[in-house]
Amino acid sequence: MGIPALVNSLNRAVATSPVGYYFRLDGSGHPLSRPGSRFLTEIRAGLVTFAAMAYILSVNASILSSSGGPCECAKTAADPVCANDAAYNQCVAVLNRDYVFATAIAACVGTLLMALFANMPLGLAPGLGVNAYFAFTIVGVAGTGIIPYSQALSAVWLEGWIFFLLSLFGIRQWLARLLPHSIKLSTGAGIGIFLAFIGLGPNGLGVIGGNAADLVGLAGCPAQYQDPDTGYCLSHKLQAPTLWLGVMLGGIFTALMLIYRVKGAFLIGILLVSIVSWPRNTAVTLFPHTEAGDDAFNYFKQVANWNGLGMLGPKNIDWSGYSNGKVWYALISFLYIDLLDTTGTLYAMASHAGLMDARTGDFEGSSAAYLSDAVAISIGSLVGCSPNTAFVESASGIAEGGRTGITGLTTAFMFFLSLFFAPIFASFPAWATGSTLVIVGSMMASNTAQVNWSYVGDAIPAFVTIVGIPLFFNIAYGLIAGICCYIALNAIPWLILKATAGRVKPDGWDTIKEPWGARMVSANDETTTGFMAIVPPWMRKVMAGNMKFWQMTDAEIEFYLEGRRETQRLAQERQDQLEHERAAMYGNSDDVEARASSEVNDEKNSTGSGDEPRHVVGSAQ
Repeated sequence: MGIPALVNSLNRAVATSPVGYYFRLDGSGHPLSRPGSRFLTEIRAGLVTFAAMAYILSVNASILSSSGGPCECAKTAADPVCANDAAYNQCVAVLNRDYVFATAIAACVGTLLMALFANMPLGLAPGLGVNAYFAFTIVGVAGTGIIPYSQALSAVWLEGWIFFLLSLFGIRQWLARLLPHSIKLSTGAGIGIFLAFIGLGPNGLGVIGGNAADLVGLAGCPAQYQDPDTGYCLSHKLQAPTLWLGVMLGGIFTALMLIYRVKGAFLIGILLVSIVSWPRNTAVTLFPHTEAGDDAFNYFKQVANWNGLGMLGPKNIDWSGYSNGKVWYALISFLYIDLLDTTGTLYAMASHAGLMDARTGDFEGSSAAYLSDAVAISIGSLVGCSPNTAFVESASGIAEGGRTGITGLTTAFMFFLSLFFAPIFASFPAWATGSTLVIVGSMMASNTAQVNWSYVGDAIPAFVTIVGIPLFFNIAYGLIAGICCYIALNAIPWLILKATAGRVKPDGWDTIKEPWGARMVSANDETTTGFMAIVPPWMRKVMAGNMKFWQMTDAEIEFYLEGRRETQRLAQERQDQLEHERAAMYGNSDDVEARASSEVNDEKNSTGSGDEPRHVVGSAQ
């Protein structure tokens, strides 16, 4: 028996097992099995997601330890952040190692919850952006922020349980479904560009960086040509050897493998760049002969260790801190940032994985996903971390073929291993994953084809969202900008329409603009509107006398299947339109005209008139 036969045999064996049925693998017999999901593909996708996320172990530790955590800083007017306090700096150095361990725990538990209960191919960890807000604004460098570290952790803990209640009663999901369709689509594209921006920036390939004249500019110069104060490149841009290692081996070579459909292309590229970067005495080494390089290499040489939480843990939480009004300010800030950040990420990843329902604007397992995310936030606070969130780098694993929670289980297991092998997993260089993020970003940008560019009131908010997410360097802020723009461009015409009794109406208001009402429906019954649309499925079952609320009814299963069929139908229409445009581009005019004629005839037969073509929201224009 050859290797392909063994692979197929193993995939079939797992798919037909209780594990395959639980995770809805293709061929499992589950009525909602996910097409194309294979056990070994899910494992590979989980490894890719972890490899793309592994940098968070060291980056999050560096950011959160800058707050000082439980370390005591004897501030003075001359040294308010204890920069010259040797004892404090030694404490922070130890805290940094503790935070690598704590980050691994938070990521492992959060990802595990999302995999087991929501069956989503996502990785969770303390989020970038919100961790900086936690460390630099709320707590502040060396504790110079708004509230003490212990009270900030209490705000994060309570935030998780507030989100849990909002998710349990369906409010969080309903609020997410209020997002206009074009905003949801543009969020995925914006996140794709955000990924590419990260991949090209200092935390990736280093192609772009700060610039004294402009906001950003070309970077990638060797260290000796950087401004010692700002880190900006003074000359020799794009000449860093690590940059070209990442671009050629991690980028071009990976892209070529994707062109030839090599399985595991992303993982192969990341591992190759990392292995090349580990030896010392090379131009591309991760461990140069500097004080920082020597320290990193000594840590790397340990290979395996067990650090433990050390100074971190529940003992640091000030449970009496809620009497401080500033704690509630921090709590509200965390709530709205995480609400939009997580919503945007979850919907973008679900769309990328093909799990969206075009009718309701919801995705499979949304309730469990939000509940898992909420619990992960509170658990993360117990180990001293800022709020957990779904990572946009999960798109790397989804692009590799991840569709179920087995992808998440694999990622969680790798974070578990990092508790023992943190020196290895914390040593994946940024330039090893930078090109992967750029490639995945290009894949996610395809969502722009489905945005309703025909109507200005949908197109401009979508564009603002797309450019806002990467330029604000924050998913939540980009979404806020897009939503505010959407409200202004749609609410004002609506008020004018009402005030003039319908006499002043924007062109395309009834025919081109995306409808609002289609998204104001229940997640599992498109006929349910109004207040009952907010009530989650489990509560409606209890209200109807069905005490086995955790079991899906036949009607629910059929509803989800119908949603899949409708979503696939719309996707097929978009694909047909794309093929039509490609045929025209290559000059196959006869085929194009024949197909167009057939489409017109079909339209006439179905509507009785061919004078006004049917408009499909989200189709390629």
